[in-house]
Amino acid sequence: MQHIDGMLKGVRGARLYSQAWLPAAEPRALLLLVHGLGEHSGRYGNVVNAVVPRGYGVYALDHLGHGRSEGTRKYVERFTDFTEPLRTYLRLLADRHPGKAVFLVGHSMGGLIAAVHLLEHQADFRGAVLSAPAVAVDRSVSAATVAVGKVLALVAPKVGILGLDINGISRDPAVVRAALADPLNYQGKMTARLGAELLNAIQRLAREAGKIRLPLLVLQGTDDRLVDPVGAQMLYDKVSSPDKTIRIYPGLYHELFNEPEHAEVIEELLGWLEARSS
Repeated sequence: MQHIDGMLKGVRGARLYSQAWLPAAEPRALLLLVHGLGEHSGRYGNVVNAVVPRGYGVYALDHLGHGRSEGTRKYVERFTDFTEPLRTYLRLLADRHPGKAVFLVGHSMGGLIAAVHLLEHQADFRGAVLSAPAVAVDRSVSAATVAVGKVLALVAPKVGILGLDINGISRDPAVVRAALADPLNYQGKMTARLGAELLNAIQRLAREAGKIRLPLLVLQGTDDRLVDPVGAQMLYDKVSSPDKTIRIYPGLYHELFNEPEHAEVIEELLGWLEARSS
């Protein structure tokens, strides 16, 4: 397996970290991985170690304000700060691997980013996989908190408003310990502006999800404590894809690819990719 990395120019000149894992031969197809809130692209080793030996190449960015990329942590000025770099990166992939099919794979906030990106650019991809997508407002967040967050997004956009419980990512204690010890994982609160931009994106997706028609696989654990599991079913029901699949995993937490049962989840992913890669 070959690993390459570098920097990509993002919005407003920010330098974004990129990396790829490639098989020895030219890959049969590519996965463009879109990571979640507060984490980084290097946390998907279970996926990389499974798909690259099968001949797939994996490319990934650290979002603005995440991982090794520049930018204020957990902050964007607008949601397109996430989606515009995907287009730039995809052009680079097309130059490196002309004609190769690309699958968009998004987890958590990355699932929301991926889904919104598909509203305008689904023709660039062979299909998409969304793992525990953050596509619904969590019912535990009160209307008052949402209202205050909207005001703060205007008057104090970089103030922290909401945190995530890292213990909710996986039932595997080793995964939780590694996440807590990882210096590239930012454990501070989400900024008010980012919260407002995510809310706007969720609302847009709820209105426009029917535009999505490409092959789609949605994966969700029933005991997810970081995103509302109802969002996955809602999205699945609203998209117009003739080829769509949802897999609900009883008892699993948020990071399906890092749960004790991750081998089962990844086999589902591999089987789906194999059927759509030719």
